[in-house]
Amino acid sequence: LHHSGESSSGKKPCQCAAFDDAWQAPSRKLPKCIFLDLGAADGNTYQTFLQDKFGPVANCGTTENPGDFEAFLVEANPVFDAPLQQLSDTGNGQVHAMKSTAAYMCDASTTFWLDNDVNHNYWGSSMDGKTHNWPEEASDTSNGVRMPQVGQVRAAAQDGHKVTVPTVNLMKVIYENTIPGDWLIVKMDIEGAEWDIVPCLANSPVATLIDQLYVEEHPIHWQLGNTTREEMDLARQTLTEWGIQMPQYWSPTL
Repeated sequence: LHHSGESSSGKKPCQCAAFDDAWQAPSRKLPKCIFLDLGAADGNTYQTFLQDKFGPVANCGTTENPGDFEAFLVEANPVFDAPLQQLSDTGNGQVHAMKSTAAYMCDASTTFWLDNDVNHNYWGSSMDGKTHNWPEEASDTSNGVRMPQVGQVRAAAQDGHKVTVPTVNLMKVIYENTIPGDWLIVKMDIEGAEWDIVPCLANSPVATLIDQLYVEEHPIHWQLGNTTREEMDLARQTLTEWGIQMPQYWSPTL
């Protein structure tokens, strides 16, 4: 829930960069699982990955590297820097904390408004500084999960309580850290920035490296871009036609 990708002016901080010849693919040969968590908060969803909620971790890797995985935890809110760094420090080189960094579709910098709601793990933190409220019709999802925040306003941070953070290009992170034999899981819970990133991803050859893409889709008006419902649906269709699994998803963690 913890970051998006728009600048304080309401303009995108940069445009879709679907691929760049300057990106460097990794040289390793042995495949492994890659868990890429966009909007990682304090690492709570990473913990569910370790608990096999995204599939048995023991099945990762090969007979030469059984159970092998790497996790990339991307989070814009600096309040989570310390817990993410601790996960990295104790992760035996398998956990990479991309802290105080906002996942997006290009490399730039952007303004991030901070929410003070510690009781809900700072759920109102976002790029637009506006009040976010889930519509009532979103209370039930197709997989039966009921959203506890429905009908509750996520109070946006006061103007002035903000930081400038770099954005990181999702496609670049994928290309430079995965090989075709990997099992790549991408979890995207980024307060509306998915409306920019998903259509860009659908125009990138890098997308074919993804096996499972979990997108928590927020209301369309939370974006500061101009992606339409039809464009998002077409992007989703394109990604699934490429063989990417896109289950209905709502994060049980905040």
